[in-house]
Amino acid sequence: MKPDQRTSLTRRLALSISLLLIAGGALVSLAALAYGRQAAQTAYDRLLLGSARQVVASTSVIDGRVMVDIPVSAFELLALAPEDRVVYRIIGHDGQTLTGYDSLVIPDDAAQELAYYNLEYNDEPIRVIALSKRFAERAFSGTIQVLIGQTMRARNALAQELVGNAVLVVAVVGLSMAILAIVAVYSALRPLYRIERSFSSRDPRDLTPLHVAVPSELTPVVNAINRFMSRLERQMETTNNLIADSAHQLRTPIAALRAQTELATEESDPAALSLSLQRIHARSRSLSRLTDQLLNRALIIHRNDSVVRTRVDLRTVAMETADEFDIDSQGRARELRLQLPEFAVWVRGDALSLREACKNLVNNAFVHGQAPVTLTVEAVGDQVVLAIQDQGKGIPIQTELRAGERFVQADVATTRPGTGIGLAIVQEVLRAHDGKLRFSSDDSRGFRVSMVFPADWKGSDA
Repeated sequence: MKPDQRTSLTRRLALSISLLLIAGGALVSLAALAYGRQAAQTAYDRLLLGSARQVVASTSVIDGRVMVDIPVSAFELLALAPEDRVVYRIIGHDGQTLTGYDSLVIPDDAAQELAYYNLEYNDEPIRVIALSKRFAERAFSGTIQVLIGQTMRARNALAQELVGNAVLVVAVVGLSMAILAIVAVYSALRPLYRIERSFSSRDPRDLTPLHVAVPSELTPVVNAINRFMSRLERQMETTNNLIADSAHQLRTPIAALRAQTELATEESDPAALSLSLQRIHARSRSLSRLTDQLLNRALIIHRNDSVVRTRVDLRTVAMETADEFDIDSQGRARELRLQLPEFAVWVRGDALSLREACKNLVNNAFVHGQAPVTLTVEAVGDQVVLAIQDQGKGIPIQTELRAGERFVQADVATTRPGTGIGLAIVQEVLRAHDGKLRFSSDDSRGFRVSMVFPADWKGSDA
């Protein structure tokens, strides 16, 4: 059964602390009860022992007979408990009573020199001490036994008083601890209210990280909130950029396409009409490519924050990319070469995003570079590389430094202008995969663009 998620955290803590205090109070009360009884028992047993020793000390042998002269002081000690009654018996070596009450009897197996017993005497519980003394004289040899019993009213009253005082102390301490615990709970939960006030007081559009002084136990909560807000901010930024880019970048080509269409409808010369239709077709392809790139970038950014990473073989990414570039838009074969190792080259990431980045680099090579284009996958130590190489001269250093910015195009001669978004998509993929973009140019080998990722040789599928 799942716990009620609506239950107050304060109530849970208060209930837990209360149960803990109740359990602790019960244990302390039981311990106090045992201690009180033991303390009262020990105190009054010592009085009995003192009285018995005085009686034994006053016992002597005269002319072969045991003489007992019980001193008054022996019973003055027991008189400290005025509500209790005292009985005694002195037994000779032959088992006969020398003096005292014949009805005071202890177990027959009592052979210790000193022993205590709890007995019933006249239907009332009593505590009895049995103390023995041995005589070894010429006129008399034997052991006498002194029995002194006392009712247990005073010791029970003392035990109850001790227990009552202890329970009172426990109750006062427990109440104080409960009050302190409630104050501590509210004090411990105060940072949560600070977090709530921080959210309530900020602008709804403010997604900056939350900076609130909280205990170390709440730091993971604040960090999780900040990570979520960071993802939300990136998603909102992506949406805003998509809207702004669409409004800015699509307005001009759409207006141009509409103007060319209007001119074509008024054209009567077949040759001029054919030229206008070609321009409309080229403009439509450019507009379609720009729209695809804008949507693809938004999709990539969204997937970076939402898709679970799995193990991906870069050879598969390269082969699937090559399948899409077998022929160009005019149906002509493209010269795209593959150089793949025989072993799997693993990286942890999103296969769709990696494939989209690879497609953009290959497309840039065909648009801005010179054939043949080579798609290479290789492993270098703890890194893996997905590289695209063509025989062109590459891009200017100024463009390399700004690679990844939206709508930055290479200043190279080409028959097909780009959208300026391809490298921005590549950079978004690399940022999500902890990768790097590297450029290298060589007069004999051409221009090479490499995406470098950390390898995942020991990983497992998520």
